[in-house]
Amino acid sequence: MITTLAVENYRSLRRLIVPLHQLNVVTGANGSGKSSLYRALRLLADSSRNGAVAALAREGGLPSTLWAGPATIGRSVRDGTHPVQGTVRTNPLSLKLGFAGTDFGYAMDLGIPSGGSRSKFNLDPEFKRECIWSGPVLRPAAMLTARSGSAVRVRGADGSWQYVHEDLQPYDSMLSELADPQRTPDVLKLREQIRSWRFYDHVRTDAQAPARSARIGTRTPVLSHDGSDLPAALQTIREVGDHEALDRAIDAAFPSSRVQVVDQGGRFELALHQHGLLRPLGAAELSDGTLRYLLWVAALLTPRPPALMVLNEPETSLHPDLLRPLAELILTASTKCQIVAVTHAAALVAELEKGAERAGTDLHTIALVKDFGETGVVGQEGILDVPRWEWPK
Repeated sequence: MITTLAVENYRSLRRLIVPLHQLNVVTGANGSGKSSLYRALRLLADSSRNGAVAALAREGGLPSTLWAGPATIGRSVRDGTHPVQGTVRTNPLSLKLGFAGTDFGYAMDLGIPSGGSRSKFNLDPEFKRECIWSGPVLRPAAMLTARSGSAVRVRGADGSWQYVHEDLQPYDSMLSELADPQRTPDVLKLREQIRSWRFYDHVRTDAQAPARSARIGTRTPVLSHDGSDLPAALQTIREVGDHEALDRAIDAAFPSSRVQVVDQGGRFELALHQHGLLRPLGAAELSDGTLRYLLWVAALLTPRPPALMVLNEPETSLHPDLLRPLAELILTASTKCQIVAVTHAAALVAELEKGAERAGTDLHTIALVKDFGETGVVGQEGILDVPRWEWPK
């Protein structure tokens, strides 16, 4: 489980360090930095597949994603004595992302390419530093693998350091290039852990959405990112997953209703039997909210839970009456994997709080607020309110 998430110089997250529990809900007003926190987690996941550089390019490149304010915001600026103005920068310009968990911690430092390069790809960020350590806090004695520039060294069983790579390309992450079970077992384990993270963000429910079409059915323990295999995912839950939880989730949202997966010569179609109707409704007939709820059922009741599941605005298109069943689904999923739900719906947060209290579940709420363009966490007023964190030197 991730216990601490740290981000520095990414959009409005000038320096954000937050604790994470088994079930977390990130909330705040529009523009408070919720989406930036979600994207930061996605960037960490992309690094395990060597996709962080491409992901930053889709956002306009590293210069477009870096913190746009001054390096420091003094007290005189905050109390209005002096206006916001630039200061002399003493540290290299970089974007830092990292997390610590119960077993491993990881941090990366992405910077602007060094001067003198003749390449036309000068907007591509470079990996300046990457580190993996054991335990919740980075300490020299806990360091397992360290990258500096193009060189990577690992700590041996006797505590000595050994170089395993000295010409790693600046645009390649060591997570994707050095996953060797013999020489770098910690890199391999961490990479597979991060690759198991699952993200769901605004799955389509429009008239041409993939989830509304019949598809060839195969066993589907993990719902795809576009929801195209929804019938197969629901049938997989029915056969090898928690079919009772599936029935409860449907009945809680649509009383006296049930979902059926119809096999038409190997092509699976969705059929929702609702009380009072003479025939079931197909996926093409369902409202956006009903279809989206069924997609959440398939995603959250997965028979193959990930280490971490991140949900971005799961309340979108849902009727207020569906927020309580959705909250119950999220609470059920949190018993098998770590959950981070990003939402601006106060009603969903309230339902999660009530459900967590009934179930005796620890719900950790991260309320974000923006001040002078910088995202902060409500309640983090002093250094003692922030989890301990050290960036690689």
